[in-house]
Amino acid sequence: MSGIVRVYKRDDEGALQFREAWFDEEYSQFVMNFGAVGHQSRTEETDVDEAGAADSLLDAFAAQCAEDGYAEIPAEEQFWVVAQFALKTREGTDRDRRLEQKAKDALIGHLAWRGLGTVERSEFTDYKLNIFCLCPDVNKAVNAIKVCARGEDLDFTKLSIGAAPYGDPDHFKVKHSAKSATSFSL
Repeated sequence: MSGIVRVYKRDDEGALQFREAWFDEEYSQFVMNFGAVGHQSRTEETDVDEAGAADSLLDAFAAQCAEDGYAEIPAEEQFWVVAQFALKTREGTDRDRRLEQKAKDALIGHLAWRGLGTVERSEFTDYKLNIFCLCPDVNKAVNAIKVCARGEDLDFTKLSIGAAPYGDPDHFKVKHSAKSATSFSL
């Protein structure tokens, strides 16, 4: 087994909890990250001598999570949440490409450490930069994206956020708009 194990379950109060684990090759550590979705997670690292041992730890982690009632959330049960930045040009400038990289990097970390999903891709369309995130909880993801954009100085005044069910990507609803728009389009 390789890669990352990311699983979720609802606790007795109905709050979504998450656990994830991976092998960090750079530091030779098995990393476990866990907590309530939408909140800064807790992390535990274990030094590992070889990748084979990390695979065994990852297998054991997955088995323990399954025993504890955690499971992956299929993409079909998640949501597309798109952070959209208004641009001054149709296809974007070098400055916009730097914004794209900075925003993607910031959102990857901000969402991941809160169990809120993954950044899947980005694209430039007519006068817009769209960053597509796959998220298990729309409202918490939208709030986290707004906090991240402000905290990372990502031009919050140009940010709009739209969301749609994974299986219905043609029907985005506006969740935040810098210009109080009532519709959202890619």
